[in-house]
Amino acid sequence: MKVHTLVVACLLFFSGGLGAQSDPSGDSLTASPSLRVPIAVAALMRYYDRDTGLWNTEGWWNAANSLTVLASVAAAQPSAVPAEVFRNTYRKAQNKFKLFRNDFYDDEGWWALAWIGAYDVTHERRYLAMAESIFADMAGSWDETCSGGIWWSKERKYKNAIANELFLSVAAHLAARSRVEKDTTRYLDWAEREWKWFAKTGMINADHQVNDGLEIGTDAKCVSNRKTTWSYNQGVVVGGLAELYGRTQDAKLLVEANAIATATLASSMLIDKQGILHEPCEPDCGADGTQFKGVFMRNLAELCRIAPNAEYRTFILKNADSVWAGMKPAEYEIGTSWSAPYGKVSASTQSSGVDALVAAIGLS
Repeated sequence: MKVHTLVVACLLFFSGGLGAQSDPSGDSLTASPSLRVPIAVAALMRYYDRDTGLWNTEGWWNAANSLTVLASVAAAQPSAVPAEVFRNTYRKAQNKFKLFRNDFYDDEGWWALAWIGAYDVTHERRYLAMAESIFADMAGSWDETCSGGIWWSKERKYKNAIANELFLSVAAHLAARSRVEKDTTRYLDWAEREWKWFAKTGMINADHQVNDGLEIGTDAKCVSNRKTTWSYNQGVVVGGLAELYGRTQDAKLLVEANAIATATLASSMLIDKQGILHEPCEPDCGADGTQFKGVFMRNLAELCRIAPNAEYRTFILKNADSVWAGMKPAEYEIGTSWSAPYGKVSASTQSSGVDALVAAIGLS
C-alpha cells in the first residue's frame, strides 16, 4: 500500500463514503510502521464529521488530540493528510467553542498544541496565531495561589498537573516558532517560570512520577494530592521539557525528562509484565482515560528523537506491535487496551492508538 492511498481515503470521507476495507497491508503481522499508520488513520477518519469538524464518539479535548495525531502523521508522511482536514476543523469546530476557548484551561492547552501541529505541517500562520491567542487566555489565569501556576478551570478551585504541563509545553513550542524576538523571549520566560514553579510543587513525587494535582489547605499551603499518576501526566511534562531543551540547551531539563520517562517505564501501575502500557482505569476508562496512553507515546517519541535511548525505542516498538496485533481486518479498530482483551472502541481509542503507531515511524 502506498501513502497516497490515505489521501484518497480522506477525500472519500469528505464526500461521505468509505466503507469497510479489505486488508491492504499484505502480511498484517509484519507490516512496517509506515504502512500501518495510513490504515489506522483511515479507521479514525470514519468517525470524522465534516459538518462539525469534530469526531463522533469523543469529547472536545479528545478532538484536539485527534487533530494533533493527524499533524503528527502529516509530519512523518508529508502527503498523507489533506490540508482541508485542518481547514475544515478550524472553521467548523468554532461553532462549538469560539476561538477554541471554554471553561477549562487544559482543554485550551490541547487545542493550542493541535494548532501548533497544524501550523508545522501547513505553514498557515492563522493556526499559529490561534495558538498564541489561546495561550494568552491561559496565561491570564496565573496567580499567586500556591505561589504560582494556572488554574484547571475558570472556577479557580483546583490547580493540577495537566493544565500546568500543557501551559509549559505550549509556551515552549511558541518560543521555538515565534518570529518576533520580544515574543520569543516572553514565551520562553513563561515556560521557564512555569517549570521553576512546577518542579517545586511536590506534584513530582519521590518515585519521579507526576501526581494529578494540588490540595489547597485551609492554611493556604498547597501540597501534592498524591492522586493517580496517569500516563498522560508523565507524557506532557516530558514533551514540554524536551521542547524547552531544544530552545535553551539546558541539560538539566533532559535529566528531569529522562528521570520521569524512565520511572514511567518501570511503573507496575502503568506497565504490565510484557512491557505494554495500560491505564489504572482499564478496561473502563470513560471518555477521558482512553486518550491518555497515546499522549504519553507521542511525547516519549519526541524525547527519544532529541535524546535517543534504546529502552525508549524498544518500548515504543513493542507497544506499536501490540496495538497492531489487535487491529483486525476489515475495520482495523483500536480498543481501550493495547493487549487482549482490547475492549471498547471509539474515536479517542483509535487516535490514541494511532499515536503509538506514529511514534514507531523512524525507529524500526
